[in-house]
Amino acid sequence: MFHKILIANRGEIACRVAATARRMGVKTVAVYSDADASAKHVAACDEAVHIGGSAPKESYLQWQRILDAAKATGAQAVHPGYGFLSENEAFANACAEAGLVFIGPPSSAIEAMGLKAESKRLMEKAGVPLVPGYHGADQDPHMLQHEADRIGYPVLIKASAGGGGKGMRVVEKSADFAAALASCQREARNSFGSDAVLIEKYVLRPRHIEIQVFGDTHGNCVYLFERDCSVQRRHQKVLEEAPAPGLTPELRQQMGLAAVAAAKAVHYVGAGTVEFIVEQPGGYGKPEDMGFFFMEMNTRLQVEHPVTEAITGLDLVEWQLRVASGEPLPLQQHELRMHGHAIEARICAENPDNQFLPATGTLNVYRKPAHTAFERGTVRVDDGVREGDAISPFYDSMVAKLIVHGDTRDQALARLDAALAETRIVGLATNVQFLRHVAASESFASAKLDTALIPREAAVLFNQDRVGRDQAVAAAVAQTLLTERAAEGADPFSRRDGFRSHGLTVRRFDFEYQGEGLLAYLTYERGGALTLKVGETTSPLVFETVAGGSRFDLQYAGQRQEVQTWTQGEMVHIFTPHGATQILEIDALAHAGEAAHEGGRLTAPMPGKVVSFAVKAGDTVTKGQPLAVMEAMKMEHTIAAPADGTVAELLYAPGDQVNEGAELLRLATA
Repeated sequence: MFHKILIANRGEIACRVAATARRMGVKTVAVYSDADASAKHVAACDEAVHIGGSAPKESYLQWQRILDAAKATGAQAVHPGYGFLSENEAFANACAEAGLVFIGPPSSAIEAMGLKAESKRLMEKAGVPLVPGYHGADQDPHMLQHEADRIGYPVLIKASAGGGGKGMRVVEKSADFAAALASCQREARNSFGSDAVLIEKYVLRPRHIEIQVFGDTHGNCVYLFERDCSVQRRHQKVLEEAPAPGLTPELRQQMGLAAVAAAKAVHYVGAGTVEFIVEQPGGYGKPEDMGFFFMEMNTRLQVEHPVTEAITGLDLVEWQLRVASGEPLPLQQHELRMHGHAIEARICAENPDNQFLPATGTLNVYRKPAHTAFERGTVRVDDGVREGDAISPFYDSMVAKLIVHGDTRDQALARLDAALAETRIVGLATNVQFLRHVAASESFASAKLDTALIPREAAVLFNQDRVGRDQAVAAAVAQTLLTERAAEGADPFSRRDGFRSHGLTVRRFDFEYQGEGLLAYLTYERGGALTLKVGETTSPLVFETVAGGSRFDLQYAGQRQEVQTWTQGEMVHIFTPHGATQILEIDALAHAGEAAHEGGRLTAPMPGKVVSFAVKAGDTVTKGQPLAVMEAMKMEHTIAAPADGTVAELLYAPGDQVNEGAELLRLATA
């Protein structure tokens, strides 16, 4: 076994590898960029080496600096994690040339499976079923259009060297193909350095089911069952679970054996995942009609590997280290068993109600449910951040992974909702409440799974208000009163209880909730009772602190619930068992004289790079027309016109880096 390894990654996966290495008595070396100088993964390792600037191309993709760091610290092996250099055959070769063990498959396997088109040809030769498509080397746009027309729409354009949902576009009709191809190729070049694509028939009602495989240097190869990753947004996974609901033992074995055959075809060593698209022509709940097609093989550890660990009781990173050091697989196929059901939720810094726009900011509040970290448990949280850390625009938007395990799927679902309810993040937008909505949706709860689940359930997933205006106001008023009471002294003149010798005190509160202003009136009754009027609702307001003062029991308008709040400036963040929301408590005097409106400006919704403008000064545009394309967190985002008008001025050029809120162009509207 190695005595020291270098982890050529950052964030959650670097912390994950370090946790297992420490348990095994293996020393670890972290590498870090300027942005990550104080990151959690740096503290998690025994040593750390600075390797460059904040952008990945200046640090985590600089493999010579990584190799130099490994040699300088005496590391024997390099663990690439996932992303960055994990599927780069040139890096794997460079490790070998430097006398370092690459904790992953042979470079030949990475090369064979790294290019989707080449891997399709290999699988076709091996007899693995393939989706109809074009995987050739000719990348002429006219020829690609011809192939798409031949296959029949809808088709899926995929970056040949891609992964993680980047460089992928679904095209519904021939007229849209050229624009989708150009956008896909741009994103592929930026993410992977290659704009080669392949085209496949877009399978209707598809499920995304993947098989975890493991090989060693002694010729052994096994499959550790499957994961269902069908719930996706923008071709990126949201929820993953194991085992896949509704899969028959016969189909599980067929897919497992096909995955092992695929791995053996490239002499695979280490952890890998063979991904299949599973069609459901007979509809949901009819596994006997299911067929599967090879999609791709990811030649690395997957983000969702903890659900496999939960149902098998194994540590896959430990297996990686043992195999890489020359040991045989710890178990053979007949010794592997599944236990219970596990679900993983990816908690991301993004705004689901605004087309999943990535978010940046500081984790001013980051509270998690009772959990284990980087090891099996009923509730497990794997993350690479701490309260107070910043989520920057340079890296992936994932904040943490929440993994739950139960004896049954229903039990796992209940534990997932409870754990998400106890996850409290303030400082940036996240998808925590959206994940609760997905898990509670009829389709997911009843396992009617396919990759279109999110758009199909959109009515119950987006723009949901599970707290409600009246309860939000009541919570904000209660929090204000609790804060005032905490500041009271022994001096009777410091009391804020509304006492008057004659009549009753009525106090006005100004709020803004979901973009609309509203007033609330609090009446201080005789004997200390309180009555709150919100709109047409008038009801007693009763509250009492619990749990050491960080939470309070709130009773208003027939509801009683435990509430926790945090206030940042005028914004009150409210968390309840039903959901979370925020409300602006306005100090009217502080805003006196401010301008009410400023129009004609189009600003960057997040920090990033201007990719292109689709218009020039003087152009007439219509509402919804694409104006510019920005790139942030490795994804492209289109900025559209909010109204009809004329472009007055472009304020940046393609390639410019811009901050959130920067004015991109001026639009003169009628």
